Amino acid sequence: MGVDPDWQPLIKRASGSLFFVFSKVVWTVIRPETLFVIAILLAGALLIGGQGAAAATVLVIASTAFAAVALLQLCDLLLWLLERRFPPAPDVEHASRILVLGGVAVRQTTEADGIPSLDKTGERYAAGAALGKRFSDATLIFVGGSGALFPGVTQEADVAERYFLSAGIEPYRLRIERRSRNTAENAFNAFRLIEPCSPGATILVTSAWHMPRAMSSFASAGWHGLIPWPVDFRSGDFRSRVGWHPRANLKNLNTGVREWIGLFAYRLSGRITKRG
Repeated sequence: MGVDPDWQPLIKRASGSLFFVFSKVVWTVIRPETLFVIAILLAGALLIGGQGAAAATVLVIASTAFAAVALLQLCDLLLWLLERRFPPAPDVEHASRILVLGGVAVRQTTEADGIPSLDKTGERYAAGAALGKRFSDATLIFVGGSGALFPGVTQEADVAERYFLSAGIEPYRLRIERRSRNTAENAFNAFRLIEPCSPGATILVTSAWHMPRAMSSFASAGWHGLIPWPVDFRSGDFRSRVGWHPRANLKNLNTGVREWIGLFAYRLSGRITKRG
């Protein structure tokens, strides 16, 4: 017995919500800095339990791993494999649409100061605005709601709208999608928002390390002929970046690990069925 077509959107939305919440909870537990904290707590528990040798072993392993992350830029390999799939600034003669993916606004400082605040990924906005000026007839579509479990008052779509209007993008050329919470929903909701099969090229702007998952997600949602425009490259020459940079290296390690887990989870859950 088939599913009533009237119920299919509700079932799809519920399934997407469960996946969204599950992914957030799991990532909170397995992210690298959480594992370091767990190792310290485990060592403390072992020490209290009278297993000093085991506690020392756990601390040595955790300390060695942290030192390696802080000194050696190990995250570069994870990011490099993702970032080198699509070349930067491809040759494009004409574009009818420019898709800019969200995940850039810093909600806390934006709400506190009332001024749009962007993180390092803000190159997506800058590239989208530059392309919007270069292709003056193109429609600029921002795609992205809130990716937080508990959204605040200020939504990223509002920040993006203010940013692009202040950058000189005419209101009639700007389309805003406000509901999507992750890359799969970006692709599906953007497809519903506009007519992607209409004439003209569509440029997809997102971070270079995120582009493989984005392109595959959009292809699986029905998009064809997308032109990837990767920005926000993080990996570089390994030797020139050796040094004590624990905060930056750990942040990039988080990015690389999360993205590879995201690719695997999307393929396993069927959110990616085609390669972009």
